[in-house]
Amino acid sequence: MELSITTDYAKDTGNPEPYLRRIAEAGFSHIHWCHHWNTDFLYSRYEIEQIQHWLQEFHLQLLDLHGSSGVEKNWASSREYERLSGVELVQNRIAMAAHLGSGVVIMHVWEYSEPIKRSLDELEPFARAHGVRIALENLGFPESFEIIAQILADYSPDYLGLCYDAGHGNLSGCDGLTWLEKLKDRLISVHLHDNDGQSDQHKPLFSGTIDWERLADIMARSSYEKCVSMELSIRNVENKDEPTFLQRAYQEGVRLTEMIRAHRKG
Repeated sequence: MELSITTDYAKDTGNPEPYLRRIAEAGFSHIHWCHHWNTDFLYSRYEIEQIQHWLQEFHLQLLDLHGSSGVEKNWASSREYERLSGVELVQNRIAMAAHLGSGVVIMHVWEYSEPIKRSLDELEPFARAHGVRIALENLGFPESFEIIAQILADYSPDYLGLCYDAGHGNLSGCDGLTWLEKLKDRLISVHLHDNDGQSDQHKPLFSGTIDWERLADIMARSSYEKCVSMELSIRNVENKDEPTFLQRAYQEGVRLTEMIRAHRKG
């Protein structure tokens, strides 16, 4: 069965090779690349080629890649040199995703500002040339979906889509599943994890308060066509043995996949 998990389930910097190996050993077919998701790190050609080698060695495929809005290289900055540096950072991730065989880069956006509009306009031809779409991820504050909906209305679905983060959508006041229902035709990526509704915990599926049956139904009727993709963290589970953690994640991914399939058949 095709299933994906995030590369940073234990840490998001340093040598990823041991984690890729364990992911493959647990039976996963795909990865969500999430290393350096909140840094100014630029991947070199040599690093990208090494990652490609590991993916081939472990028989893994890149489902999607988490881009970075950066710290000082920030695509939303009102300082023009920082904004342009941020655009270059996003271009780095777009080129990396394309080289590794993925067509989606996920980005955070906190507001629909003039700098963001300019950055999106400048990135569009680059993204199209590389065959990559940008997925805007809902964040953990109530206005996030309204911001994303406004942006999506201004851009074509073959350039911009939605990445639904189930944990963020479950936080108090976010009403994520209602918004997902409204935007399901723009869904191109998912970050699936659970929590108690009070904080962003990235816990295993079916361990918190998310209504997974409703989520499975919406996903089944959405534009999302890829496999279940989990963005989990081992830090918030009691048993921190990695093989055990990954096996549990795999089994829960199978369970959700079967729920989605059942809704599609129904």
